[in-house]
Amino acid sequence: MFSLLFPYEYVDSVFSIDYKKLLQKGYKGIIFDIDMTLVPHGADSTAEIDSLFKSIQAAGLKTLLLTNNSEERVKRFIRNIDTLYLCDAQKPNPECYLKAVEMMGIRKNETLFIGDQIFIDIYGANKCGIANILVKYVTAEVETKIGIRRNLEKIILALYRITGIYQHRLGDILKTER
Repeated sequence: MFSLLFPYEYVDSVFSIDYKKLLQKGYKGIIFDIDMTLVPHGADSTAEIDSLFKSIQAAGLKTLLLTNNSEERVKRFIRNIDTLYLCDAQKPNPECYLKAVEMMGIRKNETLFIGDQIFIDIYGANKCGIANILVKYVTAEVETKIGIRRNLEKIILALYRITGIYQHRLGDILKTER
């Protein structure tokens, strides 16, 4: 049961990942969550995120935003990003993940999901068999309160670290320091 809650990888941020390595491993598309994965909740995209999407796409990977947010929120976010999106997705319902794969025109085993929530993002991706990466959630500097779910996630992550069985299933995907 816990295996559905354990990510393939757990990294600091979307900027820690070497997307060219993912391409070399056979991935052709990446599905991203928005809020607290890429930016703080409700925030617009940043120049760094815009640049990240351009570099991911220049490397040859397709991108898609999968979110439970409204289309209005998504359109505001992608003002400077050329990407597919699926809003009002009802994550963690596996159907929305599979629809995202279909929209990108690739196979499930060529797809990677990146999100910040274990009980929604990672659970949904695992339930439909999509490799995934959990990132530490992004918060605004003024945010100090975390919910019950985040505290439960800390327990799940402790079990994830202790067992070690499900860690690093993607292999070397991190950027190397130079």
